[in-house]
Amino acid sequence: MDKVLKLLKKRKHIVFFDFEGTQHSQEMIALGAVMCTIDKHGYINKTKAPFKVYVKAKNRVGKYVVNLTGITDDLLEKEGISFLEAMNLFKKYCGIAWKKSLFVSFGNHDIRILNQTIAYNINAPKDLCHQIHANYWDFGGFISNFIKDDNGCMMSLIHYCELFNVKLHEPAHDPEADSINLARLYDAFIHDKELVLEQYKKVLANNRKLPEPVLSVIRKLVKGEDVTITDFEDAIREEIK
Repeated sequence: MDKVLKLLKKRKHIVFFDFEGTQHSQEMIALGAVMCTIDKHGYINKTKAPFKVYVKAKNRVGKYVVNLTGITDDLLEKEGISFLEAMNLFKKYCGIAWKKSLFVSFGNHDIRILNQTIAYNINAPKDLCHQIHANYWDFGGFISNFIKDDNGCMMSLIHYCELFNVKLHEPAHDPEADSINLARLYDAFIHDKELVLEQYKKVLANNRKLPEPVLSVIRKLVKGEDVTITDFEDAIREEIK
């Protein structure tokens, strides 16, 4: 897909990542990632072993997040490291590709967690964080341009994976697993152009922001009906009568 290639800008690496954050302060408590090498067409041809660390937060995790992720304050106290250490290890994981990679997450919530964590840490490695900001792609926002649920909203990562018959890596709400699932979804999206085409037709047919004459024509086309200029003009006349 040309749109994807333009975003990739001839990069050879994509780092799919996911952050988990505290319930109220939205500080990072876990970081998961998987780095992939891509070819000139944007297809994944090599995947590095995943990366994951727990990160100590300044505030409590929160009951909702504990129930969702299984990450507790006690776990962070025992296994967590500082935000600075976590980011340095993240950079080390990416190696020489750090400055040349595209950093990809599902939805912009991860960037919000990154920003909040910077705010809570005086010694935050802002240069490393800037590298992510400057080379970031929200794949959730991108794919939702072409595929939405019946209410016209972006679907969850899991539901997109199910749509593309992607084998889910578990457990859910684990940053390592979510990063792997995101990489698999990206790869499926790139390869299955026919599924994207069929889903995009539905998005166009359900787009209530389009004028009704245009929508009526699109609906007929999606149903496989032939549409003529006369049909389009009749739809316009019906709208303005």
